Amino acid sequence: MPAVKWLMHWHPNPGATLNSQILAEACACAESLGGSKDGRWKTSIIFYRAMARDGASAAAAGGGGPPQQPPDVPRELLGVALHERPGLYFSILRAHRLVLQADSAFPQVMEKLQSYKARVTLNFEGFQYQLGDFCLRIGKCVPNNSETLRGIMMEVEYYPLSSIEKSRAVMEDFFDIWQETVAKKSLPGHFIHVESNFSEYGLSDHYSFQHTAVQYATCLQQLMAAVRPQ
Repeated sequence: MPAVKWLMHWHPNPGATLNSQILAEACACAESLGGSKDGRWKTSIIFYRAMARDGASAAAAGGGGPPQQPPDVPRELLGVALHERPGLYFSILRAHRLVLQADSAFPQVMEKLQSYKARVTLNFEGFQYQLGDFCLRIGKCVPNNSETLRGIMMEVEYYPLSSIEKSRAVMEDFFDIWQETVAKKSLPGHFIHVESNFSEYGLSDHYSFQHTAVQYATCLQQLMAAVRPQ
């Protein structure tokens, strides 16, 4: 069973801009706490938009309007390819509070069915640090085939426990220590941990990869609005 994980993102102060120096300072904080660099990691998030069906909707509307997707088809779908599970693919329907696990070939199936079209792909990549019973993954968020910095993310994994409630006190204590360490750098912002309501997705107290996918969906809501094509 996977270990409990918290996902955080960098929240700049009002008027402050995001830059790679903040990422470098965050990595320096991990090393100052005694973290040892242990390779790289990469997680990809894909935003899908439902494709319109020609004919049916236009005919129902008298033939004058543009084609639309059927009302029972969710307009958006979020796909998550986690670095620790390369053989799996997670799909999230936020409007319906559903998280589904599928084979990694799922994106190819979606493309063949022409039900959803990939609109935006974001890659989260950076360095991994081992710190006692913790694993820290600090990285940047960039669009696919681009180096434009869209955000800075951080994963904190606590190996000994898989119960969300039993690990809460330990994770909160670590987060406090981390915030104090970052504050010493006098950076224009801070990390935020957004609490996910896992029960809405039918997920239990025992942590799973679906929990991680839901955390990405929760923490990326503001970021999605910023990178979605107009």
